[in-house]
Amino acid sequence: MYFDARSAKGLKAGDHIVVDGCQGLRLVASNTSKSWIYRYKSPLDDRMRQVKIGEWPAMPFPSAVAEWEGLRKQRDAGVDPSLERKAKRSDKKAQAVVAKHGSYTVARLVDDYIAGYVVHHRIPANARALASRLRRGIEPIANLEPSSVTRSVAFELIQGLADRPVMAGSVKQELGAAWEYAYDSGKLREDVPNWWRQILKGRLQSKGQLRDGVHKGTDRRVLTEEEIGRLIVKDYALLSPPIQDVLTLYLWTAARGAEICALHADHISEEEGFLWATLLKSETKNKNRESATDFRFPLVGRAANVVRARLAANPGGFLFPGRHASGHILQTNVQTQVHSKQPYSKTRPDWVRDRLSVTHWSPHDLRRTSRTLLAKMGCPEEVGEAILGHVTPGVAGVYNRYRYDAEKLQWLQRLAERLEFIVQAAHS
Repeated sequence: MYFDARSAKGLKAGDHIVVDGCQGLRLVASNTSKSWIYRYKSPLDDRMRQVKIGEWPAMPFPSAVAEWEGLRKQRDAGVDPSLERKAKRSDKKAQAVVAKHGSYTVARLVDDYIAGYVVHHRIPANARALASRLRRGIEPIANLEPSSVTRSVAFELIQGLADRPVMAGSVKQELGAAWEYAYDSGKLREDVPNWWRQILKGRLQSKGQLRDGVHKGTDRRVLTEEEIGRLIVKDYALLSPPIQDVLTLYLWTAARGAEICALHADHISEEEGFLWATLLKSETKNKNRESATDFRFPLVGRAANVVRARLAANPGGFLFPGRHASGHILQTNVQTQVHSKQPYSKTRPDWVRDRLSVTHWSPHDLRRTSRTLLAKMGCPEEVGEAILGHVTPGVAGVYNRYRYDAEKLQWLQRLAERLEFIVQAAHS
């Protein structure tokens, strides 16, 4: 066994020397110190890991060898020294939290996740809704310590929500993220399993919305051409003018309802004789997608007429002003009015009103209907997806930054022509 102190003194930052006869023991130099390091292959997963033993010359060579011997024996016994140290550090942090604040329960873990992550990465309304959903979902286990949440406990909690699969899936997903946040913050030991990521994979299937006491299933509703014509010619009269205009923009642009409702005069521009709506990436559903860009769509036919009339009525402001804190109506306002006029709606049973003849649809189905019409007319897939404002997945989305403006205009003009043909047929 040989160690040369002279060579150690001459080590430059980034260099190291290996100690003969002590497999994995080395002295590594940095800008500020020289450290004894034990480098080894983990007995748990065969990955290369290392642990710091001490600093030279404060820890002399014989002491480093003695420490190395102990770590090597741990490794030979099937213990990963690096992971063992991390677990002990996490345990000390958890103990410090308990000493300061009392027992670290699932409820506190969830509160930390909401305050530290959710409120900073979700819009306020969604953050509040998620916080309420999570706190209701964890009520049976709120006072348990996370280490007490076994696989069967996690299974029973989510299985108890199975009659509401959308909520069950959300609670399961968010609890998995909350556990990861607790690991990262050092408040949860890394050896505490994250069962939420492992239970009931692919088994929480939505039954669809409940309509007239019956789940509609997961089928995606697309209106027929006859239904489109009947909706515009007959049923529009049962809805308020703002809702009629929003539904028209759904059909003539295939844009998202939330983005339609939030349209402002500042979003509208006239370019080469055509109106365009441009929403910043930060104003769209894709604001957190790295490869997303600003969302632009042309306004042609009835869409242009609606926007011009709205601009004249609300110069310099939102096209669809409302009492909400945002200053405009919300997508839910549109959905609520449409639902209230459906034959199966039991909203305000004392209210006598005419009912829609085109039934079992929601405003978002109109976006799907227009996309389907585009496909039937031969619209290329990449253009149709650009019209919807979808982000191209994978490597293609990173490298293809073309926005298809000319193609969007061409195909939405053709869509407008097709919709006018459908409306004329409904009149005859």
